Amino acid sequence: MTKSGSPDIEAHIERGLTDLRDLVAMQSVSAQGRMLPETADAVTALLEAEGFSVQRYPGQVAPVLVAEAGNGPFTLLIYNHYDVQPEDPLNLWDTPPFELTERGGRLYGRGASDDKGEFTSRLAGLRALRERHGGTIPLKVKWLLEGEEEVGSPSLEAFVRDHAAELKADGVWWEFGSVTPEGRPILYAGLKGVVCLELRCRVAASDLHSSTGAVVDNPLWRLAKAVASLRDETGRVTIPGFHDDVRPTSEADRAAIASIPGQGESLYDAYEVARRLGAPEEFNTRTNLMPVLNVNGFHGGYGDGGSKTVLPAEGFVKIDFRLVPDQHPDRIVELLRAHLDAQNLQDVEIVELESHQHPARSDLSDPFVQTAVQIAREVYGQDAILHPSSGGSGPMSPFMQHVGAPVIALGIGNVAGRVHAPNENVLRRDFETGVRYALELMEALGKGRQSDL
Repeated sequence: MTKSGSPDIEAHIERGLTDLRDLVAMQSVSAQGRMLPETADAVTALLEAEGFSVQRYPGQVAPVLVAEAGNGPFTLLIYNHYDVQPEDPLNLWDTPPFELTERGGRLYGRGASDDKGEFTSRLAGLRALRERHGGTIPLKVKWLLEGEEEVGSPSLEAFVRDHAAELKADGVWWEFGSVTPEGRPILYAGLKGVVCLELRCRVAASDLHSSTGAVVDNPLWRLAKAVASLRDETGRVTIPGFHDDVRPTSEADRAAIASIPGQGESLYDAYEVARRLGAPEEFNTRTNLMPVLNVNGFHGGYGDGGSKTVLPAEGFVKIDFRLVPDQHPDRIVELLRAHLDAQNLQDVEIVELESHQHPARSDLSDPFVQTAVQIAREVYGQDAILHPSSGGSGPMSPFMQHVGAPVIALGIGNVAGRVHAPNENVLRRDFETGVRYALELMEALGKGRQSDL
């Protein structure tokens, strides 16, 4: 690879850590509307200092920023977010949540990983790229940053649709990723969709004495029947038609699954799981490719100490579906309604909660995906663990649908990063390597290396 110069990468890493320290200090909690315009201002200033033109658009909760700089044979769109989760419970933090603190090789603070650490490591890599090329950027870089991700990105899908021409790109670098304790990068090429619902049932205007259970039905029995009818003992959803639209697994997906090491041992051990679903050899297939139904909570009646002989008037259950391509969230809700009606559960109401998110998965053979894999091998010194999909969800589908580009997720998170929890952290080692990865990925794309793969 021909390079115009050798940037002082250590200096760029230190500057990136300064940026991270400054951003962590900004309490951009979207769930509470704290410091969102101010943090958008700070992010804008960082980008403009590197030659980006930044457009600011109003969102339902926080500003959406679209930045652009550079010129070259490849257009890379980077997606990050500047909002964070609430810091509660505060008493479980070992150090102040909005003060970046280093202990034992880890950097602690709210947003240190999700997502301010991801943003600042990539920005530091771009600075190093500019230095290498004498102040220019050898590819076109577009950056979309929002402040609503931690509350479900309510503005994003419509924004990406309405600004598709402005966001047009050849590849999209997603906002998260992780590294194993051994320093091996994990690369995701998709996300599952998600549908969050409540099932509600009411049988009376108020609670009754439990003696009336002989003549009055119980809403918790109704809900229990509904929930029990939705999946079998293996975890497979039993709603008729639910699997009809599932996209067949590709040969590339199967090959990637076969190469993923382990069978979930770290997950089972970390959480002391007592009851598993599926055979051990199915673990990676299930997490990547299997749609899932979860019961998040079952509520109703009396739950305090001792007994209270009551027949509750109402109850509700919170559930979520994790979907795979090409399942459509609206269709899943329709199928659920038809299934409950067929079970004589017409009185169980379905209430849709947060905005649904569609599943998304890139073609693993796409040159952009393969470039990301190869650069990971070069920077980290070992093969990336390539997942066709994360088991989690996010607003990735609009980018594939409207921008028309493949998406990869590779970042600086870690298994003990405590994202969304007290003592959120990122390993300093992973931040440093993330800066180097950003530099070399953008270098390769600017040189047109993906055509060589």
